[in-house]
Amino acid sequence: MSTGAGPPLSVGPSTPVTLRVPHERTGVRLARHALADQMDAAGISGVERDDAILVLSELVSNSVKHATALPSGEIAVRWALGAEEVHLEITDGGAATMPRAGIAALSALGGRGLEIVRTICRRWGVIEGEHGVTVWADVPRPVVGRRDLAAD
Repeated sequence: MSTGAGPPLSVGPSTPVTLRVPHERTGVRLARHALADQMDAAGISGVERDDAILVLSELVSNSVKHATALPSGEIAVRWALGAEEVHLEITDGGAATMPRAGIAALSALGGRGLEIVRTICRRWGVIEGEHGVTVWADVPRPVVGRRDLAAD
């Protein structure tokens, strides 16, 4: 994990999408379906689609469970579909502690979300801003049809 300024949102060929969802459990479903619809329209399927949707779901769920809403009562969700990664950002009103990945006990009913994010993502981090906290993550996309020049 890194903290501070993350990579820029304009990481790929798609125009970044911003969505505001309620700071409640229904917000997770709304964000997940909106990202899935855009990925379907872009022809992105399989594991790369599933991984991006899983990470988005975990980040929005964590915001709903552990953080406060933005002044509007919502959570801001942003993403960009890049050629090599899907960049995700979730902005909320922040919490008493900063998000961090940890190892949950085997008997724990929760606490695995950011460990899942850390495992799937190329990198992720947290940015504290003047108007909230943004958790961002870059979900890798397999590069199809590109030769490994190091192997030549």
